[in-house]
Amino acid sequence: MISPELLRRYPFFGPFNEAQLREIAMIADEFEAEAGAQIFDEQQPAEALYLLLEGSVELTYKSEEEYHPKTRKVFPVGDINPGELFGVSALIDPYKYTTAARATANSRIVKIDAAGLRALVAADAQMGYELMRQVARVIAERLAYTRVQLAAAWA
Repeated sequence: MISPELLRRYPFFGPFNEAQLREIAMIADEFEAEAGAQIFDEQQPAEALYLLLEGSVELTYKSEEEYHPKTRKVFPVGDINPGELFGVSALIDPYKYTTAARATANSRIVKIDAAGLRALVAADAQMGYELMRQVARVIAERLAYTRVQLAAAWA
């Protein structure tokens, strides 16, 4: 469990009232990841939503043909900075991470249990609405970043 005050510091959690923040804090824990630590892998079941407090995290995507392992390439698809969420696949069916996440510096991270969070939003439609509105904003920002990367790659 973490303090609801910790969550209140970050804009993502701004729409939530005091009771909702307490409920989220009850299913969250803080941990430290050393530089180079793998936080989760692509296609792994998405068991948590993460908030980066300090440090940095890199998201990567692996491209590989099943019958040609030599074609494997790992592409960086985003850098997570303090105050940003990652692992949003924990809230989107089929609940599998679409990227891998690795700490690129010593980091402090909040881990929010995905099953617990999904249960909270199933019981509180307003919380669910606000959570998905915030997640949609995060996804839109990442999509814009990806478009810039694609444009640069083709230039």
